[in-house]
Amino acid sequence: MFFGIIIMAILYLILRYVLSWINYFNSLDPRLGQSTWRWSYDYQVVGKRDISDLDDLAFVRLRRKRNRIITLMYSIVLIMFIASMSLLSQIMIFFLD
Repeated sequence: MFFGIIIMAILYLILRYVLSWINYFNSLDPRLGQSTWRWSYDYQVVGKRDISDLDDLAFVRLRRKRNRIITLMYSIVLIMFIASMSLLSQIMIFFLD
């Protein structure tokens, strides 16, 4: 149970760090918006070149970096959910035994 609490604390700190990176990327260009929880609209077709890459290279690269960080954030949230269910079951076992 103690190990689970430590894991949750570490994951929370990593999540806060990733969220600060998302806020940093949002502040670099006002066209990205201020949303933390959603990807920007960049639907790429496999094998095709992104046309917007030719129009504004710096913005497209920034948007793709931000989308990768948001994907990392979602994976951390999923891992935290699984770890919290494990921690909750350990707490229930501890108190119900």
